[in-house]
Amino acid sequence: MARLSAEKELAGTGAEPCRGRGRPRLRSDDETRTIIFDAARHEFAVSGFAATNMDSVARRAGISTKTLYRLIPNKAALFEAMVTKRLDEFVSTIRLRACEGRDVESALQEALLACAELVLNGDVIALQRMVLAESDKFPEMAQTFYVKAMRRTVATLANWLRAEKERGLIAIENPEIAAGMLLGMLAFEPQRAVMFGQKPLPTRQELLQRVEVCASLFLNGAR
Repeated sequence: MARLSAEKELAGTGAEPCRGRGRPRLRSDDETRTIIFDAARHEFAVSGFAATNMDSVARRAGISTKTLYRLIPNKAALFEAMVTKRLDEFVSTIRLRACEGRDVESALQEALLACAELVLNGDVIALQRMVLAESDKFPEMAQTFYVKAMRRTVATLANWLRAEKERGLIAIENPEIAAGMLLGMLAFEPQRAVMFGQKPLPTRQELLQRVEVCASLFLNGAR
């Protein structure tokens, strides 16, 4: 009876109990959001935006719909929060990989590897397929992905290039244009090959090789 009473009390607050031995540990809202975003990424990629609903995301996440709606009000907000969370992690990584000393080539390789791991990721490519397939029916969803994911990726790399320009390590007129061109050189061909089913995702070794070539080609023209 005591356990049932405790579970009812937890249900009233929307918190999710973690099952296990001894006293259950309550999962934080941040931890629950991470689980929700992982579930949503799968549901959107597999089922598409139209067919995905809050109930299916809650089931995959292993939480109640009440908890899901307490944290995220609707499907559009869920999609935006999921994309934003992924890009927040990417932006933090790029910031941590600022150039130390004057070895700009190694630093650029690390920055480009972070970009490649984001853009040439199976979940991200699956989401892009979904966005392209349903953009006519859901233009707001497509705009969210374009602004919060695609443009923010370019802006993040542009900020990195701008910082190195200000330090006198590279010579470029427009970091935003340079970032877009650099990302295109890095990801366009392998990304399209995967999206059209012609090749599998690049291995890490293939990513490293591509990153080295792209960094070298770019710096030879921008030192």
